[in-house]
Amino acid sequence: MSTLTFTTRSSEGALVVAAAGEIDMSNAAEFAAALEEAGRGADRFVLDLTEVEYLDSAGLAALFPHVDHVHLVAGPLLGPLLTIAGLADVTTIRSADGA
Repeated sequence: MSTLTFTTRSSEGALVVAAAGEIDMSNAAEFAAALEEAGRGADRFVLDLTEVEYLDSAGLAALFPHVDHVHLVAGPLLGPLLTIAGLADVTTIRSADGA
């Protein structure tokens, strides 16, 4: 089983959920549940994926139901994957360096 951890914080009045570790089929349900909980607590939230080292199709699938109320922050390796998967067409993706 892959290791996945979550932390939450507030930044400039927005809920930020930060994930760290690997997101794959072994923990995609846990990832989806964390996104669902964040979505219940805020109209919009930021999902910080900069500490995610691996994201498979199960993790990607968990993101799509939340595109209407999530902003993504990703590192240089994960950002292109999210774009290729089509998430850049339906939600905001920022790079970790703010570009």
